[in-house]
Amino acid sequence: MLKIENVTKIFNPGTVNEKMALNHLDLTVQDGDFITLLGSNGAGKSTLFNAIAGNFRIDEGRIELDERNITFDPDYKRAQSIGRLFQDPLKGTAPSMTIEENLTLAYLRASDNKADFSHITKKDREMFADELKKLDMGLEDRMKTEVGTLSGGQRQALTLLMATIVPPKLLLLDEHTAALDPVAAEKIMNLTKRIVEENHTTCLMITHNLNHALQMGNRTLIMSNGRIICDLSQKDKEGMDMEILIHTFHNALNDDRILLGE
Repeated sequence: MLKIENVTKIFNPGTVNEKMALNHLDLTVQDGDFITLLGSNGAGKSTLFNAIAGNFRIDEGRIELDERNITFDPDYKRAQSIGRLFQDPLKGTAPSMTIEENLTLAYLRASDNKADFSHITKKDREMFADELKKLDMGLEDRMKTEVGTLSGGQRQALTLLMATIVPPKLLLLDEHTAALDPVAAEKIMNLTKRIVEENHTTCLMITHNLNHALQMGNRTLIMSNGRIICDLSQKDKEGMDMEILIHTFHNALNDDRILLGE
């Protein structure tokens, strides 16, 4: 379970550029939840992910993962239990290293294995190939290929596998299909759904795709001004179509502006 209490982050405090990116935010994520996040640009979605991943120190609040306080843990320590994908397929992999080497790095990091590359066994490599085969992209036959030569879709699929090669306690997906062409994006989304369901992974996914927000996950959150202003359950989403979701989104934003006196 992920528990976020009163989390606040202010960038450039005391200057003309001061920005409250997270505003006393509270959120509880149960084991197995698949939550989609909606919100306008600047709402605080990626900042929330950065706070969870440990990319900066929060100013106030507390973050717990499986009842353990991780508020002050550095990002590299959290990476052992938190997987993350970014919008840019170029992030998350080492382009000059091979597919096998990238998977090895991810496997050693997530498994907290202190061994080096020389201790990766034949059985490990066979496991890598088996997992690559499930992607249905032919990458299992290109283990020695440098990642920088792969297409965006292939690279994002590899990044997804790297983030889940050892199933994480929490998976953060930051618009991970937004930079891909429609065919590749749909394939990555289907892979995401399969992997999350097979591993019963707790997952948060930022998206601007309202269809994905409706069709995927058991909860949808709407963020504005660094806060969660709407929390839709699976039951709430049943019977919703795009028009109703858009109406709900705009109503939540308008209510938030009234609350803040905008």
